[in-house]
Amino acid sequence: MSVKPFKTCDYHHQIVPTNLISEMQALDLMRYEEPVFRPPSEAFSLIIQATIGCSWNKCTFCGMYKMKKFRVRDIEEVKEDFRIAKEIYGDVGRVFLADGNALAADTDFLLEIANYANSLFNLERISCYATPQDLLEKSIGELRELRKAGISLLYVGIESGDDIILENIRKGVTSDEIAEACQKAHEGGFDLSVTVLTGIGGKERSYENARNTARLLNRISPKYTGVLTYIPVPNTPLHVKIKRGEFLLPNALENLLELRWMIERIEAKTIFRCNHASNYLPLKGTLPEDRKKLLKAIDFAIAHPEVLKPEWLRGL
Repeated sequence: MSVKPFKTCDYHHQIVPTNLISEMQALDLMRYEEPVFRPPSEAFSLIIQATIGCSWNKCTFCGMYKMKKFRVRDIEEVKEDFRIAKEIYGDVGRVFLADGNALAADTDFLLEIANYANSLFNLERISCYATPQDLLEKSIGELRELRKAGISLLYVGIESGDDIILENIRKGVTSDEIAEACQKAHEGGFDLSVTVLTGIGGKERSYENARNTARLLNRISPKYTGVLTYIPVPNTPLHVKIKRGEFLLPNALENLLELRWMIERIEAKTIFRCNHASNYLPLKGTLPEDRKKLLKAIDFAIAHPEVLKPEWLRGL
């Protein structure tokens, strides 16, 4: 069963035995600082904020953590949240460490959290978001220690494999650095779930985004690849460019064509998902085995655009 944030609580509470309070009151003790984001695949995981915000927080397309200043939470508060969750739910199988990139925290901090979680629960896995910078900054030895402690799945937003796009969106790394970071993660023993974006290069670099992102995915060979369709977030720098006419957003069919170009070129074995709320056409399969099936579905949708998700149903 998942623990979902009900409200922001940034103050201390006295712990009260859960048999004396309602579940919602107990959850209130866990001090979630909203908004709290998680990958779709962590819907049934226990979500614990190890860090608040994103340590990079400069990407021009992203508005997820603009209202937060990055910090690592007090370790005793994190442990207290785990204890409260244990009282509420008993055993859980999966833990997701929020916020934007918990891997940015010191290795000793993460090891203590992971070991504490494993002492309370019979865990199948612990996972978290990570930036390429986080992976580059940790040694192979540190990564192997974290993997041994039970952190087994890292979600990495690579967005694009095109260096011009990466520079334009202020990702802070090049495609070569992303590849190096992901290689370190593999050497550390982690599974990788990476996210890429169609439309993030605009109309101007649609083909380059598809081609170079596929090339980067082939270098990385992630276990999971998720494709989202870029949706402008109000008040972000990229949204301002769109309003000024400095960035032309691809339409639905142009996004599908970009997706087609990408899938045509992915040779890495990866579990492929394009079924996020932002996508015009839900797709899933394993590449490269299911390439023909996926391309056939895209071609049908291009010929019959009425099957595409309407704009009002799309979201982040």
